[in-house]
Amino acid sequence: MYDVVVVGGGPSGATAAEDLARSGHKVAMIDREGRIKPCGGAIPPRLIQDFQIPDEQLIAKVTTARMISPTGRHVDIPIDNGFVGMVDRKDFDPFLRDRAEHAGAERYTGTYLRIERDGKEKHVIYRDKQSGEERSLQTRLIIGADGAKSRVAAQEIPGGTKTPLVFAYHEIIAAPREATDVYDPMRCDVIYDGAISPDFYGWVFPHGNTASVGMGTYITSVDLKQATAALREASGLADCETIRREGAPIPLKPLKFWDNARDVVVAGDAAGVVAPSSGEGIFYAMLGGRVAATAASATLASGRITDLSLARKLFMKEHKSVFKVLGAMQNAYYRSDSRRERFVSLCHDEDVQKLTFEAYMNKRLVKARPMAHLKIGLKNLSHLAGLVRETHV
Repeated sequence: MYDVVVVGGGPSGATAAEDLARSGHKVAMIDREGRIKPCGGAIPPRLIQDFQIPDEQLIAKVTTARMISPTGRHVDIPIDNGFVGMVDRKDFDPFLRDRAEHAGAERYTGTYLRIERDGKEKHVIYRDKQSGEERSLQTRLIIGADGAKSRVAAQEIPGGTKTPLVFAYHEIIAAPREATDVYDPMRCDVIYDGAISPDFYGWVFPHGNTASVGMGTYITSVDLKQATAALREASGLADCETIRREGAPIPLKPLKFWDNARDVVVAGDAAGVVAPSSGEGIFYAMLGGRVAATAASATLASGRITDLSLARKLFMKEHKSVFKVLGAMQNAYYRSDSRRERFVSLCHDEDVQKLTFEAYMNKRLVKARPMAHLKIGLKNLSHLAGLVRETHV
């Protein structure tokens, strides 16, 4: 009998399993293993601090972000007084799973199938990877952290299949060892160009000796591999060796409900907590795992099933405003190349740069400078209305 079975061993599930095990709970974690999610791999200082990520997991430390418009104009935004860490999910996810196991979580390798209930007893049924046989784990509660298109959410959570998805694809390539005219191993490039992605963006993120080059889109008819090939060509990376290719759906809207008011709570991509506009997911996944663990622990202690709702409440209390602002920005600027041109122009503004990176690095909207917020609001309206002459670089 387990207190909690965690379905999924990515950043969200591994964090939930570790937190619960360190709290003294008997925890099982089921993961398929072998799957690497397409991901730029950027993690902010707050994640590194809050989740105690060792320096050896950081394969690069980025100090500049470059925003590139459809016409090739760009603005470089320095990351003052710090850096953005880069991880490779190939190594980062197994590190988190190992850490959860060392904390006391028991690991099983297989594919989740369903939850079976018989009176007060409940069992998580999964298919063992090695034998191919169905196996059962008895538990009191379940955390579904099994990613976008979550089976747990689809089976157990109201509206669990209705979150919108961006289809993401990237290629890990052998990167140039030195900076070139178009590539810099200390800089993340974000490409806002309808030819690359008609409704999202493309990216070139350095990973030390390698780089992640990819893009995302809602539109299923877009050829992701062809768009990525065009991005590599534009970035001077077409001739670099391709090490691996990965693709997966990414949710961009939190579910309305994260629990079934009974015995299940979801977390991470399964709950839809990837940031709109930026597509950032690792921090929010790990935080989602943490609040799910908190809700499960509270439920086990109190016996109140209503405590499962704490997961969404705790998350939204701190991050609802950030998601709202980022969603509004995506709706406003990702509609057309003319809007994307104006968005890059807006990024030239020092107030925008400072507040944007303060919010990214610390994961909260900064309220200490109300006049700067007012100025940004007015500038934003001016750019959308076409009243501001675009800055050319």
